[in-house]
Amino acid sequence: MIDIKGKWALVTGAARGIGKGAALCLAQHGCNLVVQGRTKEHCEAVVNEAKALGVEAVAVGAEFSDLAQVEAMLREIDEMGMPIDIVLNNAGIQIAYRTDYLLTPPSDYLDSFKINTIAPMMIVYHFLPKMEKRGFGRIVNTTSGIRLEPEQAGYSASKAALDKVTMDIAAKYEGTDVCINITDPGWCRTDLGGPNAPNAPESSLPGVVVGAFIGDRKSGRNFAAGYFTGLTLEEAVAKAEDSFPIYTGSVAYPEN
Repeated sequence: MIDIKGKWALVTGAARGIGKGAALCLAQHGCNLVVQGRTKEHCEAVVNEAKALGVEAVAVGAEFSDLAQVEAMLREIDEMGMPIDIVLNNAGIQIAYRTDYLLTPPSDYLDSFKINTIAPMMIVYHFLPKMEKRGFGRIVNTTSGIRLEPEQAGYSASKAALDKVTMDIAAKYEGTDVCINITDPGWCRTDLGGPNAPNAPESSLPGVVVGAFIGDRKSGRNFAAGYFTGLTLEEAVAKAEDSFPIYTGSVAYPEN
């Protein structure tokens, strides 16, 4: 398990829910934060909580359905001058649940892909060369285990696309200290997951942050949060490094 104290992490969708929990978990381990929400004001609470833990923290605002705002956010981060060592791409949207799924409008796909696939990959492409040059980086893109639900076609397709492009680019960095993986937080009671989800947002920890702490130079895995439930962060990272399989399109848990 690596020491992230003094490093900088960009956490998207960090104003509340799973993203906020992940950001504060990093802060508890001494990691400085750039936290993203739709507006900077949405992130004021998490910035203040992070600073109270003794780290530096700043907020950036961007509406990911507007890709020009994503570009502007990346420029703003560059202008701040801090090196982004860790990226947790947590922000996402579930457009709609279409009971009459054969009437799914094209806009469900267009909006979902902009927010859930294109925006996070713009962030990945922006910071990867800088990580590669410094010889260190951790990228964790948030996926979903949703399947067999055409009622959520736009959402599930955009997450499947994110899985594909993440795994493809991860293969290029295998064996380096730039590690690229995905995480599935599970179905949690968040604004996205809704009030009827079976899991509390806190159940996503430590699973959703494991990829920031691994030190085995391996990429291309799905650190699904359910596998790490009840473990300490140290135990979770040890399990991830010891026995977690390469992702092949579905979650395959280790037997031990």
